[in-house]
Amino acid sequence: MNKYNKNTEFYIPDNVDFETAIKRTTHMAVLAHHDDIEIGAIDGVLQTFQKPDKWFFGVVVTDGSGSSRGGNYAHYTNEEMMKVRNLEQKKAAYLGEYGLQAFINSPSSQTKDPNDKEVIKEIKQMILDANPEVIYTHNLADKHDTHIGVVTKTIRAIREIPMELRPKKLYAVEVWRDLDWLNDEEKVAFSVGGRPNLTNSLVEVFDSQIDGAKRYDLAAIGRRLANATFSNAHAVDQSDQVVNGMDLTPLILDDSIDMVTFILEAIDRFKLDVENKIRKML
Repeated sequence: MNKYNKNTEFYIPDNVDFETAIKRTTHMAVLAHHDDIEIGAIDGVLQTFQKPDKWFFGVVVTDGSGSSRGGNYAHYTNEEMMKVRNLEQKKAAYLGEYGLQAFINSPSSQTKDPNDKEVIKEIKQMILDANPEVIYTHNLADKHDTHIGVVTKTIRAIREIPMELRPKKLYAVEVWRDLDWLNDEEKVAFSVGGRPNLTNSLVEVFDSQIDGAKRYDLAAIGRRLANATFSNAHAVDQSDQVVNGMDLTPLILDDSIDMVTFILEAIDRFKLDVENKIRKML
């Protein structure tokens, strides 16, 4: 374990040895905060749940010290919040039968620092050890600066890995901004309504965020229901819950593609679609 920073922690729900736990990974999520996985990358959890040949590896980058707090947690110190947030994430990992859960325990300021290399190094090492087929991360148009720090560092980490060892797919998911600005044909619609008892429970585990702070439990499920119903105006619903994603795989297949240009071009295509729809009615 000397290859990882001293602040990095790992939790293995089924208590196998570390090498077994990380090497069996097929689906991996690298997201900023405790509960971001359960909100945005729930497809990865469902793809692997109770599948003996598929395993989920969740990575939380930040330490939880800046978390919102209210209700019974209103007077918690940063150190107390860090402990309770990690404990909640472990509960989710146990409930969702994750193969492995990692905590990089980076402060948000470090995650947002474009000159910081430590978080990139840590993410890179985890990807090399896990060799996942699929990675989920934040989208490049998310409105949370820490989320942007995580997605850009994740892409930079993958770009340091030899091409033959990179994941086959990199998906961006919705957390602090929906993907309504992305044209429908460019969205990756993850159908996640198959196990509502599990998916609801995974979000509800994070009591410190729900009690008097933010109703993520209602908001996350509400967005999934809305995505499913409003995805197509001229067809019956194909799923009862949907998380929208964006395919970022081109950014890890061609290192010359600029991340900013990539996302702005997608926004421009949406802008053109809006313009065309209006102009043809005038």
